[in-house]
Amino acid sequence: MATNAPTDIKLHKKSATLELVYGDEACNTFSAEFLRVHSPSAEVRGHGKGQEVLQTGKRQVKIVNLESVGNYAIKLSFSDGHDTGIYSWTYLQELAGEHDALWNNYLMKLDAVKASREPLPVGTQVINIMPSSKD
Repeated sequence: MATNAPTDIKLHKKSATLELVYGDEACNTFSAEFLRVHSPSAEVRGHGKGQEVLQTGKRQVKIVNLESVGNYAIKLSFSDGHDTGIYSWTYLQELAGEHDALWNNYLMKLDAVKASREPLPVGTQVINIMPSSKD
């Protein structure tokens, strides 16, 4: 088993939190929203620096499933259909260590583009209009 692996993983569906407990009784708790907006997937992080995609409307997202990936990670599935991120134990410890800074940075990015953590109302359709290129 990986040395930084938790000894217990608790998914609290009612509070939408994931709790990781370690052998030294240390504990890290993450909201589903935090984990969703910081997914290690290419869909969120892009394929390189500067390609990150700001996640909006994720306040009410829930973790609907988790599964073990070898002895080094877990794969989370979210209520919005996102299920491509593999969260290594190392990555989860990095998230825990930088939680407050990451969360505040996320909130500032949302504010800068006037976006919201709230999901769009049911039935709302979003159409992205790209400016035409002048070739």
